[in-house]
Amino acid sequence: MPHRLKSALASADMRVMRPSSILVLLCALLASCDQLGIESASSVTARKEADGKAVGGACRHAGRAIEDCYSLNKRADKAAVYAGWREMNEYMRENRLEPVPPLLDPTRSAGAVLREEPSDPALPKPAGKPRSH
Repeated sequence: MPHRLKSALASADMRVMRPSSILVLLCALLASCDQLGIESASSVTARKEADGKAVGGACRHAGRAIEDCYSLNKRADKAAVYAGWREMNEYMRENRLEPVPPLLDPTRSAGAVLREEPSDPALPKPAGKPRSH
């Protein structure tokens, strides 16, 4: 083959390869979306289900009724909460575990509890804000 024909074929192959190499590069970049912090729909669904099961299990361990659990956790998926509550109930029955009653009132926020002074006089009082001079 003459040299001109070889170079013409090579440049034609390069023009064909460029779009395909760009496509390959684009696919590789899109595949790394999880590393960029972009969650896929399936990972969001799995996370929400796992969160709901954890909430349900914690409610059962605290001795709360499933209805109370639903009302305290309105954003959680009810099916996942029930599944977690049921799994924890079975686990507690098999291992003869007693519920652990919650120490905090569910109607009060955690921030309000942290701002209160301790009721036990033996406990140290939290230090106030440092003064600026």
